[in-house]
Amino acid sequence: MNWNSISFDWNQARAFLAAAEERSLSAAAEVLGVTQPTITRQIAALEKELRVVLFERTGRSVSLTPVGLSLLEHVRTMACGANLVSLAASGQAEAIEGLVRVSAADMTAAYLLPPILDRLKEIAPKLELEILAENKLSDLLLREADIALRHARPEQPDLFAKLICEDTARFYATAKYTENFGLPKLDDDPSHHQFVSFGDVEGMLGHLTSLGLTLTKQNFRYASQSQFVEWEIARHGHGIAIMTDRIAGKFPDFQPVLTEIDPFTIPTWLVAHRELQSSKRIRLVFDLIAESLSP
Repeated sequence: MNWNSISFDWNQARAFLAAAEERSLSAAAEVLGVTQPTITRQIAALEKELRVVLFERTGRSVSLTPVGLSLLEHVRTMACGANLVSLAASGQAEAIEGLVRVSAADMTAAYLLPPILDRLKEIAPKLELEILAENKLSDLLLREADIALRHARPEQPDLFAKLICEDTARFYATAKYTENFGLPKLDDDPSHHQFVSFGDVEGMLGHLTSLGLTLTKQNFRYASQSQFVEWEIARHGHGIAIMTDRIAGKFPDFQPVLTEIDPFTIPTWLVAHRELQSSKRIRLVFDLIAESLSP
């Protein structure tokens, strides 16, 4: 750790984060319980220390500059860690109890969320967690879940969303598949290859043909609305599937194929109702997921 490189004050970073999320200096001051001049002074001090301009000010609102946007996720990660440290140090986390419901796609629910349970049990042993493994979007406004992991930012103003990671994804197949069908290449005749569709075959076909693959419905003999089922079909050697590198890395029998095609970028947004700001149990799980899944 290069301690000399850390020269700014956490309160300055916190003021920057609040202003970025609230898009207003006065709103940031309100959520932090300070005055607007204090927020303005802290942000100015941070900009001076880092030698950058973080915001463009237009009337009463503020918008991030490209530099500010590039720093935002790093500061959010700091905030998650600071919140967890504060709860653990004060002993508040051990007293937090009740149920938190988290909605996520089935592969995320099965392979990315369970590893956080050890840490959750250590920090808040009385907390209960229900993981909803579903590929539909839970309606947080109707309280179908408290927290959701989504691959698109929600548009509803009553929801709070945080981009926690952008995973790469690519085509994968097992050795069993390549032994039976050969190693697929972009310039080869793909007629004898099989792809497993996650969801609508027509939509998947349109997406893949736009990448330069000459495919027809005959290349999609198998499909499922469950990504878990799609992956199992591919794991048994029946086709090629798309998966994030983070999850595919847990399966040594898979190997990347069609590597001539650039990897896809899959964003993951952590979403909660605005109640997140006042519910300690939801905030704790939210921050823990963000910390665990951030790169």
